[in-house]
Amino acid sequence: MLLLRCPLFLLLLLLPLSSRPQKFPTRDEELFQMQIRDKAFFHDSSVIPDGAEISSYLFRDTPKRYFFVVEEDNTPLAVTVTPCDAPLEWKLSVQELPEEASGEGSGDPEPLEQQKQQITNEEGTELFSYKGNDVEYFVSSSSPSGLYQLDLLSTEKDTHFKVYATTTPESDQPYPELPYDPRIDVTSLGRTTVTLAWKPSPTASLLKQPIQYCIVINKEHNFKSLCAVEAKLSSDDAFMMAPKPGLDFSPFDFAHFGFPSDNNSGKERGFLKPSSKFGRQTSSKPRVDLHKVCVGNKNIFTVSDLKPDTQYYFDMFAVNTNTNMSTAYVGTFARTKEEAKQKTVELKDGKVTDVFIKRKGAKFLRFAPVSSHQKVTFSVHSCLDAVQIQVRRDGKLLLSQNVEGVRQFQLRGKAKAKYLIRLKGSKKGASMLKILATTRPNKQSFPSLPEDTRIKAFDKLRTCSSVTVAWLGTQERNKFCIYKREVDDNYNEEQKKREQNQCLGPDTRKKSEKVLCKYFHSQNIQKAVTTETIRGLQPGKSYLLDVYVIGHGGHSVKYQSKLVKTRKFC
Repeated sequence: MLLLRCPLFLLLLLLPLSSRPQKFPTRDEELFQMQIRDKAFFHDSSVIPDGAEISSYLFRDTPKRYFFVVEEDNTPLAVTVTPCDAPLEWKLSVQELPEEASGEGSGDPEPLEQQKQQITNEEGTELFSYKGNDVEYFVSSSSPSGLYQLDLLSTEKDTHFKVYATTTPESDQPYPELPYDPRIDVTSLGRTTVTLAWKPSPTASLLKQPIQYCIVINKEHNFKSLCAVEAKLSSDDAFMMAPKPGLDFSPFDFAHFGFPSDNNSGKERGFLKPSSKFGRQTSSKPRVDLHKVCVGNKNIFTVSDLKPDTQYYFDMFAVNTNTNMSTAYVGTFARTKEEAKQKTVELKDGKVTDVFIKRKGAKFLRFAPVSSHQKVTFSVHSCLDAVQIQVRRDGKLLLSQNVEGVRQFQLRGKAKAKYLIRLKGSKKGASMLKILATTRPNKQSFPSLPEDTRIKAFDKLRTCSSVTVAWLGTQERNKFCIYKREVDDNYNEEQKKREQNQCLGPDTRKKSEKVLCKYFHSQNIQKAVTTETIRGLQPGKSYLLDVYVIGHGGHSVKYQSKLVKTRKFC
């Protein structure tokens, strides 16, 4: 739990001016003018404005606290926190506002020290907490009135972050909505070019709001937010520089937020306008091998000037040009074609290799054990659709199989043998897979799986708040983790197939979706079955359940997703 002293300026803001207490800034113009009577209070404070995204900075191991007031009960509330270049720990809590009048009923304000203790001594009720680098949010359709506190901490390094809070989430919708299929498709792959295609955001196609798409290309990893990209691209810009220790950091000056500056005191308050730096396509000092290109409202784009035989990561962000707020598509990766002289990829004994194959394409790999061996094992994990694998030893065909999910093949070895592996992609679309070749039978990075990887739900055990499911295990002791995610009632099997690839493990899931993890196995394969009851669900709601099995090497494999629905009436 993060403990911070409540700043004195906030206590002063809460002191009644007469018999009526002063509130935090809202969208009411007259009330807003009254609240910013002393502009220094707001500048030095950590008050979150309603319906505006703020950017700020955290020093490592130095917590920060923000405040906002919900004045009426049953108010909708949404809070979104976006980490930029480091994971964050954050917590949202609420406590009651101090009483307005004194105990004698005189109508006079309570003494300063008495109100001070009411705020600082009371322990707020925790509503939500999170630790990680995902864009995470808290949403409630009916929140109580009170003083809300948002505590943030970065334990890894100094970092930037963004916060957005609103009491009108239904009408605001500042973040662009993702299409039903949020994946980026690789439609063409060359030695120096990759063509990407994606479906338009409904915010543009249906709501007719101005949306532009920005593509980010790099060689290291996918990004979870445009904020993380901007933090790297703009690390040398004045706007993104770390504030000096001891000085308060405000993400925008008074003029940006509507406060008149010293030489501009006669001007009226304007609307909150985001910094123009977020709208640009390039940074003044971009880092090596990280590029951002905004392509307007196009839905297809060819990235050029890439290096042959190099793996690149591609991310797509839909940006609302009215609000400058963005939403990330599901990122992808692709390897450019090799030069003509490089026709095969060398596999190393016992090392997992990622392979990308374009639609109807093929990839060749070579495995040449350095020592004599009796057996060789090939383990293949197909991330998307089924792929075909062929293995030849010194020109002789030993294996030809279609692989879906995880498969393991053990072949007889031969001294000084060389193996050529041909992988053929799916006709439906691009394929991604992981492959491991080894001459050591105990070197297995992939967990063992039962023949049936379905999750069974027991209809008679369904209640309004729980479901009971079962799945098969093996004789090998493995760790199983189960996750749940609420989905719309019209969610179907076709949508399930469009989910992100099966090679993504539980580390890509939100912490709030995790149900439990446990170890399980049985020497009797007929009894290798386990059951779990998932509780705390909402009546009449649909949930998508996923079970991950994690092997000794740390590689995880996901069982077939299961769609369940709780009873509406009990």
